[in-house]
Amino acid sequence: MRSDAAAGEEKVAPPFRLAEVGLRLCVVPLAVASLWEMATNKQVDETYGEVSFSSLSGFRYLVCINAITAAYSVGSVLMSSFKCMARFDWLIFLLDQATAYLLLTSASAAAEVLYLARKGDRRVSWAEVCSYFGGFCGRATLSAALHAAALLCFMALSLISAFRAFSKFDPPPPSSENPKQMAMAEQQGKQ
Repeated sequence: MRSDAAAGEEKVAPPFRLAEVGLRLCVVPLAVASLWEMATNKQVDETYGEVSFSSLSGFRYLVCINAITAAYSVGSVLMSSFKCMARFDWLIFLLDQATAYLLLTSASAAAEVLYLARKGDRRVSWAEVCSYFGGFCGRATLSAALHAAALLCFMALSLISAFRAFSKFDPPPPSSENPKQMAMAEQQGKQ
């Protein structure tokens, strides 16, 4: 570990710190809005019946992941306000990665359901339903778009938390197999 890690972190951290807190704060309303839009999404048609998010497992998964994401984002903003949390950079990194992957899987599940609702699948005799339930499909699309925005925020957060976790370590030494690299490393060490 570098001995100057704390000093270097103070020089580098402020722009990333502001971006990190800003992204975490942006995720909360995006995830809550996506959750709300999908959880209240319901439409009744006299001919074809009723459709709601709870009828489709991909949409139920999206709602659950949005709730988890919003809760984690609020918790991570609160935790990041304490200076003693700097020693938990690895935990934040792992949780950011896990949340980003959960957002990705739920976005793909919702996108699949939306695609089938809009296009159908003739090979298995599934008709498209958005012509009958246009309001439902519109709100589901909005929810998926908000969810995708939260995913983009968490992709950026994953990069920032990875930088913060890994920047505390020195780079690996150059390979001893390449004499040019060894000479360059020695020259840089003397400067």
